[in-house]
Amino acid sequence: MTRHPFGSGGPELTSIGQGSWYIEQGDRREAIAAFRRGLDLGLSHIDTAEMYGDGRSEEIIGEAIAGRRDETFLVSKVLPHNASHAGARTACERSLRKLKTDRLDCYLLHWRGSYPLEETFAAFEALRSEGKILSWGVSNFDVDDLDEALSVAGTGAIACNQVLYHLRERAIEHAVIPWCERHGVAVTAYSPFGHDDFPDSGSAGGRLLAEIAAAHGASVRQVALAFLTRRASVFAIPKAARVAHVEDNAGALGLRLSDAEIARIDAAFPRGPKPRSLPMI
Repeated sequence: MTRHPFGSGGPELTSIGQGSWYIEQGDRREAIAAFRRGLDLGLSHIDTAEMYGDGRSEEIIGEAIAGRRDETFLVSKVLPHNASHAGARTACERSLRKLKTDRLDCYLLHWRGSYPLEETFAAFEALRSEGKILSWGVSNFDVDDLDEALSVAGTGAIACNQVLYHLRERAIEHAVIPWCERHGVAVTAYSPFGHDDFPDSGSAGGRLLAEIAAAHGASVRQVALAFLTRRASVFAIPKAARVAHVEDNAGALGLRLSDAEIARIDAAFPRGPKPRSLPMI
């Protein structure tokens, strides 16, 4: 099972992890079983946030990883309005209680807010010095935000940038991914299947994915994940609320697309022009 470093000097993780946005809206027991099955299959990277279900997502994950914390690379995020020096500490400690753990492997600023990055990053560094977080990063940061973050934090401090990335939304390929690769920052793709806009089987793109999937004995979603994580710097965190879904996601880890297949997918789902601002949901 291939693994890649998560940021500069970070641990090696599989390219597919487990997301949890809206996980609280489904069956709790089924979600817990899915997370645990994901750990069985090597999907150790589990992502959540204080925003998700007002903390209910963290509570579900806390139950799912009970007794298996050391197998888990656990990530949560602080909301911008909580990202003051004192607020970030309070939010982090609240997340730790909900997750029933003493540490986060990575803690992210969910998106830019009104608090200066200097203040938020100082809070992150204080939390790291106390062992409450082992690394920290950002989310929904475009290149100008990343430049500012680097000037504040210095080289090697920012573990990752979590951004929107799926077949129909490839804006980060223009500048964000290259920036992150130059500076040793992992890219985490959230919503890698989009939100209600995954190519349907009747579309030209959907038929192409089905053709490539059939050639590999794979599913169309596995093909999508393999395409999105074709670069070693990119990690994807699809939500899987059911065991069958997480098993399907894990199957993408063994799928290697040929250069010709990548070119065909690239043509079917063009990245388009660089947008004025970074897309996010």
